[in-house]
Amino acid sequence: MPLSTRRLKPAVALAAPNRRPFLSFLAAWTLALVIALTALQARAVEVQRVVSPGGIEAWLVEDHTNPIIALELAFRGGAALDPEDKTGLAYMVASSIDEGAGPLDSQAFQGQLDNLSISLRFEAGLDSFNGTLATLTENRDRAFELLRLALTEPRFDDEPVERIRSQITAGLSRESEDPEYIASRALRLMMFGDHPYARSARGTEASVARITVDDLRGFVGERFGRDRLYLGVVGDITAEELAKALDETFLALPEQAAPFTLAEAKVANSGETVVIAKPIPQSVVVLGQDGIRRDDPDYYAAYVVNYVLGGGGFSSRLVEEVREKRGLAYSVYSYLAAYDHGDMIAGGTATQNARVGESLDLIRQEWRRMAETGPSAEELEAAKRYLTGSFPLRFNSSDNIAGMLVGMQMEDLGIDYLERRNDYIEAVTLEQARRIAGRLYKPDALTVVVVGTPEGVTATREAPNDGS
Repeated sequence: MPLSTRRLKPAVALAAPNRRPFLSFLAAWTLALVIALTALQARAVEVQRVVSPGGIEAWLVEDHTNPIIALELAFRGGAALDPEDKTGLAYMVASSIDEGAGPLDSQAFQGQLDNLSISLRFEAGLDSFNGTLATLTENRDRAFELLRLALTEPRFDDEPVERIRSQITAGLSRESEDPEYIASRALRLMMFGDHPYARSARGTEASVARITVDDLRGFVGERFGRDRLYLGVVGDITAEELAKALDETFLALPEQAAPFTLAEAKVANSGETVVIAKPIPQSVVVLGQDGIRRDDPDYYAAYVVNYVLGGGGFSSRLVEEVREKRGLAYSVYSYLAAYDHGDMIAGGTATQNARVGESLDLIRQEWRRMAETGPSAEELEAAKRYLTGSFPLRFNSSDNIAGMLVGMQMEDLGIDYLERRNDYIEAVTLEQARRIAGRLYKPDALTVVVVGTPEGVTATREAPNDGS
């Protein structure tokens, strides 16, 4: 389902390794999901629009098979809005907002989550700030109350803030030596230039050090407004019960968040190659060019075509040519990345240093072949068959479904999108697929970053500097 590309979110778990796992809850949750999802997938998913007396809207999928409720929330506007000298602000808020709220300090707040088997986490992506709540029905009222406290009365006490800052900094230090992170970071800098999308949502060690408690509180006060709030709920709760809970949980938020604007990104198509030397046995390769907007009429055709090129695992052309026929790499892939203000087609692989040049040549050849001839009729039908047949597997957890409901709202896809989605895939014709392939794929525009000591690759420019 082409919703996930807009929800590329950092893992906040990096910043909270001290929390105890919810083992008993997760075991019960997993068993319940097996039963509940079997029932959900056996019938059409009915999505209800629920509007509270206070005017707060949520989309709901009721399922009373098991006493479990999952909620996903999102505020439009994410880490791309961080001040340039304090990148990582949204990520740090996401990592620390549940470290104490209202009358509960960090230990008391986390203790209640643990004791009541409530899972609450927050994440910051480039375009949105998200939260996920999962609870047993019997603890619903307290779970929603703890969510309200986290959103409206976070404490940001000194000890947890400094602990979180230290953990984020340690994670950034480790990432700075990771070849995949280095390559992806350089590619974003080359593709997005001085646009905020070029920055890391996690920030840098220097920028994280500059973030103050006042910055954290200011973020919450300015960015959490009901006018930017999107909600999806799945599970053992009726529309009437949810309407009441929505007002109790979210009416305390400001009616409007502070206004913001974000410029459209000018995605580079320079065709340049950067080599970042690192003494490792195999090189990491990432590459990209400008992409296609999520609301483009040809988006679904592009989605299917990308599956044929590199998004279809073992059935894709890239895997067939690079891995299966020649054994050059274990993994090779391509994907569409659609953001609110800029879009990419990206891909990558990792291979022995001696075979990097050969692998890159093959990837460019397949990029060009797709542009010139598009998919075959057989490839198109196989891709459509897989993408429609595997769609029910996207309903593999209640929180995933809740996330879909939020994505559907943010992307204005309509409340009946889950019923219509496969029709969009089925409607893609061979002529349309070939036309969009010719329009979209630009082998000479591919920007390439290689980290390692590759052979057969000539750098055309120096690596970009992010100032960190």
